[in-house]
Amino acid sequence: MIVINLDVMMAKRKMSLTELAERVDITQANLSILKNGRGKAVRFVTLNSICRELNCQPGDILEYREDEEDGK
Repeated sequence: MIVINLDVMMAKRKMSLTELAERVDITQANLSILKNGRGKAVRFVTLNSICRELNCQPGDILEYREDEEDGK
């Protein structure tokens, strides 16, 4: 499964959800859904904007972890 570490990167950069949402031009609600791992997809343009504003790589935000079912 894909784990979203957006909250970790935001904390490292000392950036609030409100500030990042404004910089990326995405609603706070949609950014919150992504941050909390409830999103089903993310557009590359959005990921690009987030990485630009947080000065990070996509791999700093997105992490693959094997599901328990996958490991059987």
